[in-house]
Amino acid sequence: MAPDYRKLLDAEMWAFIDRIYGFYPPEAIDWPIGKNREVYDRMSRAFHAGRPAGVGAETTAIIAPTHRIPIRIYRSAAPDASAIVLYFHGGGFILGGLDSHDDICAELCAAAGYAVVSVDYRLAPEHTGTAAFDDAVAAFEWAAANYRQPIVVAGESAGGNLAACLAHHVRGHARAPIGHVLIYPSLGGDMTKGSYVTHAEAPLLTASDVEFYHDVRTGGADVSQDPRYTPLAASDFTGLPPTVIFTAECDPLSSDGESNRDRILAAGGRAHWSEEQGLVHGYLRARHMAGRASASFARIVEAVGVLGRGEWRY
Repeated sequence: MAPDYRKLLDAEMWAFIDRIYGFYPPEAIDWPIGKNREVYDRMSRAFHAGRPAGVGAETTAIIAPTHRIPIRIYRSAAPDASAIVLYFHGGGFILGGLDSHDDICAELCAAAGYAVVSVDYRLAPEHTGTAAFDDAVAAFEWAAANYRQPIVVAGESAGGNLAACLAHHVRGHARAPIGHVLIYPSLGGDMTKGSYVTHAEAPLLTASDVEFYHDVRTGGADVSQDPRYTPLAASDFTGLPPTVIFTAECDPLSSDGESNRDRILAAGGRAHWSEEQGLVHGYLRARHMAGRASASFARIVEAVGVLGRGEWRY
């Protein structure tokens, strides 16, 4: 039996969902990519809350061997030099960029005090295969070469996937991340059970949406055993940085967070999973209109701050 979302979600979350659908309706996923992006970008501008006072932003680029990777660096007027944050935005690997998550990164910078580097990785379908992952690795190498501070890697949704893939890939690096914050990440879990079934028709993201985004990114190739796409396919979870995972209760991806925590703990690492009650995928955009989303964002900021100082409170 499908969950009764009218009971699981409060009036504030329904107001958020209705506002999202007013810009970006469920059928948008069937539109041509260009139109899809246009509508998504318009929605992102409508939800933009502005940058907090005292936060500056510089847009520049990393020069990779074959292309430029745009980045935006946020700095606080009252900086905490304990760490920097490397941030990967969401958008199903086909949507989003520096502007779509600008205010989220600026608020994270203001609240945690750390410099935040937002990465505009290449999107599908123009760039399929490992393009997004390769850009994440290049961004990490750039950050490791240009900052003396420890690096905390963070990402939401598709960006959470990239953050998790990156953490596996650079475990042996001299500047490997000291912390890892994943926000409703897509990690390649078993779609025949758990939240993929219970919340297959959740508001704002369905299980079929997850499959669609995955297929566009991979070009239809079978990458189920490749940890550059599917972190939960990795055979070894040792040596990963302390990890804090936030998932939404009403989201088909929720079980991915639980599975990732369990794999890290079983390998002897530190991991904490928080399933945020009464929330849906993409709830960071609701942080100024829904109390539960606001409280979760505060917990996310706290996790980034704690990990950046090399602490563990979970």
